[in-house]
Amino acid sequence: MFNTTLNPTNNHYMNSTTPAGSRGPPPWYQFPVCAVAPYGFIFYFGVKVFNLAVGTPCNVLVIWHIATKKSDASTSDIFIFNLAILDAYFCLMTPIEMVNRLLLDDSRIWYSQRFAYGIKDVAPLFLVCICIDRYMAVVHPVVFTGIRDNKIRIGISVVVWGLILAYGLTKCFLGVMSVNEVFSGVILFAFAVMVFCNISVIWVLRRSVAGKEEMHPVKKKAFKMVLIIMAIIVANYLPPVALMPFVSYYTFVAFRCQISISVFSIMDLSCSIEPLVYITKTEFADGKCCTCFSKKLDDVNV
Repeated sequence: MFNTTLNPTNNHYMNSTTPAGSRGPPPWYQFPVCAVAPYGFIFYFGVKVFNLAVGTPCNVLVIWHIATKKSDASTSDIFIFNLAILDAYFCLMTPIEMVNRLLLDDSRIWYSQRFAYGIKDVAPLFLVCICIDRYMAVVHPVVFTGIRDNKIRIGISVVVWGLILAYGLTKCFLGVMSVNEVFSGVILFAFAVMVFCNISVIWVLRRSVAGKEEMHPVKKKAFKMVLIIMAIIVANYLPPVALMPFVSYYTFVAFRCQISISVFSIMDLSCSIEPLVYITKTEFADGKCCTCFSKKLDDVNV
């Protein structure tokens, strides 16, 4: 299964309103047969506009905040910084994609769109890094103290970027189907690892307050944040995971026009939700500017 929201069709659609079947703009619902059920594409374009309006400034804010942070840096900030760059790029591609999808249908522009969606396909790899980093900090704190060096995380980020760029370029030049199985494998792997790490963190935090009347405020805050992250992971990435085994049972119209377009639109919402979650973990450094944030100190700085 592959992300059909990013599958540019190479067919030149015929505009039935033009004489002699001359070529016109492609239908806004991508496939002519989707005219009977275009509602998934309405949701898709709504998500696109939302990501552009909300996701872009939020990701830029996250990038600025981490880049200018002078103290109290989290070990996960390197991964969050890279993820924000990736998501900001994806959001900024929205105007180009919408113009090309709705008006131009230029095959050369589709290359850049396939690359952008290829980048987004494997963005969960950085989420995996973040979850593993927090898992090690909470579940294996002794081991974590020996691997706090940011050089390790920079090296991991370089490797992840190499994998992401290789995937994106492959999808760009060889087409969507060339990375179909890789995409499915990445999503399944990322979902399993993220769920395991977050459940483990929740279990350790809950066990740490066993027999106590009340959880420490800092741990309580961390516990709530992990629950929120867990909910986001399930909401954004469970739908494609749950959909994969049943692709062959759907009709073309049901799958391409309704199910897949909606499922992957939900997945694309992570471009806005992830930076918003990061921002909610920060507080105003002063009361004047909404772009001045500083993260609260945690017992375990992850």
